Amino acid sequence: MDYAVLTGIILVAGVVTALIAQWRDWRPPLIVAILVGVVVRVLLMFTAAHDSWQPVDFVESFKPAGEAVLNGQDPVLASEGGWHFLPTIPYMYGILLWLGIPWEYAGRLVTVVADIVLIPLVAKLAGGPKASLRALQYALNPLALLVAAIHGQVEPVALVFGVAAFVVARGPGAPERVGVTTEIVTRVRRGVTVYGWRAALRRVLGPGGMLHRALLPGENDRADLRRGALAGLLMGLALCAKSWPIWLIPGMVLLLPNLRARIAALFMTGLVPLFFLVTLPIFAGTSLQQIPEVIKVIQDIRPIVGEWGWTPQLTQGNWSLEPTMAKIGTYLIYACVVGAVLLWRRADPIDLTTAVLLIFMVVTPRLGAQYLLWFMPFLVARPTRFAWPAIIGVSVWSAYGYLYMTQFGDNDWWLLHADWSRASIVLLPVLLVAMPWGRRNPTAPPLAEPIEPAGPARVSSPV
Repeated sequence: MDYAVLTGIILVAGVVTALIAQWRDWRPPLIVAILVGVVVRVLLMFTAAHDSWQPVDFVESFKPAGEAVLNGQDPVLASEGGWHFLPTIPYMYGILLWLGIPWEYAGRLVTVVADIVLIPLVAKLAGGPKASLRALQYALNPLALLVAAIHGQVEPVALVFGVAAFVVARGPGAPERVGVTTEIVTRVRRGVTVYGWRAALRRVLGPGGMLHRALLPGENDRADLRRGALAGLLMGLALCAKSWPIWLIPGMVLLLPNLRARIAALFMTGLVPLFFLVTLPIFAGTSLQQIPEVIKVIQDIRPIVGEWGWTPQLTQGNWSLEPTMAKIGTYLIYACVVGAVLLWRRADPIDLTTAVLLIFMVVTPRLGAQYLLWFMPFLVARPTRFAWPAIIGVSVWSAYGYLYMTQFGDNDWWLLHADWSRASIVLLPVLLVAMPWGRRNPTAPPLAEPIEPAGPARVSSPV
């Protein structure tokens, strides 16, 4: 990488500024935070576009996908399986290439614009008097700068739609802490204790029961349905960019005000990816007979491990196709995510989402540095006690790979990679303690008043 020193100086200066802003409690106007974000991202995009080093997937996967769309071909099949997602982003690539913008700029322009839009969205997500501070801190986030402006990875596109879905779902007011679903579960438990299983289920599921009443139109039904549908539309677009935003759906659903809005959101979330899939013959030149093959390629994820966390310790720090490790890691992810949802079920849905994404990073068997951006907008918007050690830790680890290891040829790169990937295990406990442990139940009832000790018992004398 030719501009490693300049890039490193910008990243360090950004972190120092963000920490000073935290210490001094700076709250600049939101437009200042956005302008700062624009300046640093455009500068890094310019240097990255003129660099002799270009990321392998940026050249060999993303560019062929955009060229396939430009040529009226399916980006999943035409790029020999290099693109494993729906063609939403390749459509953007194709438009920019059609406009004559060089690929080194066109490929990064999509992610840089998305990451700039994320700055005010983080402010909206944070809310309160420190919203502009959080926007400035995300504008200077070193990992976001590396992923969006240097690598051109598409995580910011998925995040901009996912975070926007959260902002819409929350709406103008504070989210309800105990929603319809929690109330139904509570009523079932209470009913089972008092009436037994059958009677309890009739009171919830029968005619005139809680579920029936929850589905009836309410006072603000149209507004709530529009809110749920728009949030679902945005989340569906996030899933069209990449598949991982599925982990954001529980938080979005819990932010919505009632069951009808949640059903509308889930319906739209599924409808949008389906629309992009069935319209492949119109926009991407895919034949109807090829659609099953496209679905197979999208679902086909090779079990490559050895980049991050616990798997490099077993592969000597090298990439390896290990189906057994990948399967164990997948089961770990499911179990830990379910555990996080249960532990944070009463918390603010943003904190629940942060917990889910962080525990994913701790137990996942496979990871690219860009994955670590998933939790950044949420952790920056609602920082925990150890948020900044986690942010700085993963940024330093990623920057070592982006800026230092790219100075070497293939043989030396692989030697450095072995130590780099194994060193990532040091970050797992940091991410673990950065989870919002103190905000699992923000609405816990106050402690009961202490009971006054009773006086000595009176013993009536026998008569």
